[in-house]
Amino acid sequence: MSAKNRDNKNRRRNITVGFRVSPEENELINKAVALSGLPKQEYCYRRCLNQDVVVQGNPRVFKALKTELAAVLAELKRIEAGNRVDEELLNVIELIAVILGGLKGEDEDGK
Repeated sequence: MSAKNRDNKNRRRNITVGFRVSPEENELINKAVALSGLPKQEYCYRRCLNQDVVVQGNPRVFKALKTELAAVLAELKRIEAGNRVDEELLNVIELIAVILGGLKGEDEDGK
């Protein structure tokens, strides 16, 4: 028999909540989850409950940042060739900037 799902206050989690997203939304959610270093469930319910998502620097987060920054670099090279800037790229760049700023101890204004 599997272990019971419990949160950090030892409350049993026995209700499932699901929702549909587009493939593009799924990709953005997966990127945000990877960059947060949290499990997807934890990330989603923190965001749904308007709780802070605090990123703790660890090897998994740094690997996700490296992967995303490589993808951003490839997109910037594509844009340099005269192509249009994608809204999703700007969202990912903003998310990476917020995470890196938080890891450095800066507030949202960059101070």
